[in-house]
Amino acid sequence: MLIAVGSLAVMGLALGGVLGVAARYLAVEENPIEAELQAMLPGSQCGQCGFVGCAQAAAALAKHEAPVTLCPPGGKALAEALAAKLGIKADLSGVADTGPQLATVAEEICTGCCRCLKVCPTDAIIGAAKQIHNVIREACTGCGACVERCPTEAMTMVPVPITLQHWVWPKPVVAVA
Repeated sequence: MLIAVGSLAVMGLALGGVLGVAARYLAVEENPIEAELQAMLPGSQCGQCGFVGCAQAAAALAKHEAPVTLCPPGGKALAEALAAKLGIKADLSGVADTGPQLATVAEEICTGCCRCLKVCPTDAIIGAAKQIHNVIREACTGCGACVERCPTEAMTMVPVPITLQHWVWPKPVVAVA
């Protein structure tokens, strides 16, 4: 029995060493700007930008293959931050700044078809087939994918309600003379 345990330990050490050497010599260099851009993106993987997820969108931004206005949920603030990070100028006149929004369900119209459940990237919608659905505010990223899928137009986007947890003191406006 000691021979079996000893041989497994030796094999484990040998194979672990081979994996360690392979990880060192076969490592893929990553672009550090991609990781920073991905951290700036919402991370909801909604696909509204035309890419499968935020990682692919960040890679395209780093290669300057996509505009900084590619993320609708991020809005104007994200586009400005991405342009500043990449050091480019961007025309933000066509970007609508609606502010942060949440999905809501009009319960009197909802038929419980479950189409919104299937497209929500963060599982923020709860409900079952032929039952009224609802949205968990804390999980909703405001991507709007559910609004496009709803056949009865029961899903709508509304601004984030101002509560004690979300309220911020407004910045003073400087009068220009």
